[in-house]
Amino acid sequence: MNDPSSTSPNMDFASEKAELSIGEPGHFSIPPAPPNVDAKKENSVNTAMAQEEHDPDTVDGSSNDASKFEPGYRFYLAFSSLAVLAMMVSLDGTSVSVALPIMARDLHGTAIEAFWTGTSFLLSSAIFQPPIAALSHIFGRMPALTFCVTCFLIGIIISGLAQDFTVMLVGRTIQGVGGGGVILLNDIIITDLVPMRLRGAYFGAIGGVWALGSMSGPVIGGALAYKATWRWLFWINIPFSAIGLVMVPAFMKLNLVPGSTAQKLKRVDWLGNAIFIAATTSLLIPMTWGGVQYPWSSWHTLVPLLIGVAGIVGFVIYEKCVAAEPTIRLSLLGSYNMAYSLFAALINALIVYGALYFLPLYFEAVRGYNPILSGVALFPATFIVAPVSIISGMIITKTGDFRGVTWLGWIATTLGCGVMILLDVETTNLQWVFLCLCTGIGLGFLYTSLALVNQAASDDSNMAFAISLFIFFRAMGQCLGVAICGVIFQNQMETRLLTIPSLASQAGEYSKDASSTVLTIKSLPDSDSKRLLVQAYADSLKIVWAVMCALSGVGMLGSIFIRKGILDRALNSEQALKQRSPRSGQDLENTNMKNHR
Repeated sequence: MNDPSSTSPNMDFASEKAELSIGEPGHFSIPPAPPNVDAKKENSVNTAMAQEEHDPDTVDGSSNDASKFEPGYRFYLAFSSLAVLAMMVSLDGTSVSVALPIMARDLHGTAIEAFWTGTSFLLSSAIFQPPIAALSHIFGRMPALTFCVTCFLIGIIISGLAQDFTVMLVGRTIQGVGGGGVILLNDIIITDLVPMRLRGAYFGAIGGVWALGSMSGPVIGGALAYKATWRWLFWINIPFSAIGLVMVPAFMKLNLVPGSTAQKLKRVDWLGNAIFIAATTSLLIPMTWGGVQYPWSSWHTLVPLLIGVAGIVGFVIYEKCVAAEPTIRLSLLGSYNMAYSLFAALINALIVYGALYFLPLYFEAVRGYNPILSGVALFPATFIVAPVSIISGMIITKTGDFRGVTWLGWIATTLGCGVMILLDVETTNLQWVFLCLCTGIGLGFLYTSLALVNQAASDDSNMAFAISLFIFFRAMGQCLGVAICGVIFQNQMETRLLTIPSLASQAGEYSKDASSTVLTIKSLPDSDSKRLLVQAYADSLKIVWAVMCALSGVGMLGSIFIRKGILDRALNSEQALKQRSPRSGQDLENTNMKNHR
């Protein structure tokens, strides 16, 4: 329930000489010599902490930057490109899951292979986000975004044509690389184009588009899978990808990063990226298959998990001591607001994806709905996210403070998860609609506010890297949401079934996987055993909601200590929209970027 680099010149959006009013370069100069990495890290920490300790009643000298922001038609065309791409990825992210049983049948696959169809997308999406952010800093946003959209399109075609799960997994993995990159670069580019004080409204708008895609995805996916063919789940995204490939180069006229291709290739942190990708892959894979494909106590789970942890430690040491231009700027972690934003992103995503995964299962197993109706039943929790996200962005833009919206978001989320414990076999339609509504309101507030907590804690030179960490932790939360909630459900379900004599012998089988148990329940004839199984299912989910409520409470308590960041800051972006000459109408290059590092 939808993130986002470099030392930069000021871009004053008040420029009257530029046709699009996106300003002229300021006076921030960059020394031509290679930067002192340690000094940059220290400056980054000092800047972030200074922002947090700034007197809340005092406004930065550049506070008028937001009031002078007058976006022209090229800005809105560029922003529309981002909205189209957000719709593309969000639609895909929620439409495929409801079709997995039919895909498994048609491709003659197992439940485990169907499980990996969704998981492979999430894993590759998370793992490649920090490297993509670093590459966009070196090669430029537009080339990076074009690459990601191309990967997404290639993945769509491979998945749509797949005749077995091996090909399907290859396609979904490539699609995940592209989808994760699009999610990340959307947020980064917004920070390149919009002053921080005004970003809340634009993040809210993208959040609204994201919620719309996520809300309609299960309905469209269920309808296509059960009424036509699941392959249309991939084909319907081809127009979005094609439009994106046209709109990005046509309208995303951003300042180019100077330097030859050879120079840029030398700047890439090749070894750091390799270590990070290998370590996070080793860490996340056992987290996703633990308790599903292999027991948590199995060496198949523990060995790669330990290797992944060791790899992350090695990566941190390498980035701190060796890397000339690190993929992840560890200096960013020096402020409470930054550390909190990453923790909150993980917790928030864990709750979102835990709810998105288990709420449809509640509707199918306990309420007896089919997959299409289960998708429709998610509307109260998802539909409200869009307007609330937009409203929260407007509030932050108006007040210049993200703390109140953040507190309100956590209160609503905690309350929403808490009242979901009331969901039971006897819950009426009107009751579950209102019970799910509160959670959606909270998640809508947090979508925008947490992103601004993260960005306000970073200086402009490290903004893209701060956003990449934020989006990565959010992606980690997505993976952990299903895994942790799944383990809780399994343990609770088995415990309850062991107390029912007629079901005790099958407790291990029925509790192994929440989604496969839904099919078991639907296949059983009406009997006391079926009713007891359904009740055990509903009771087990109550513990899942309770854990989500507790985690939300932790996030709420942590938010008490966040400090007010400075949102009234001049826009310092090296990769903003190009200026246009008022005389010739030609795009002007940003000459102050020649020493971009």
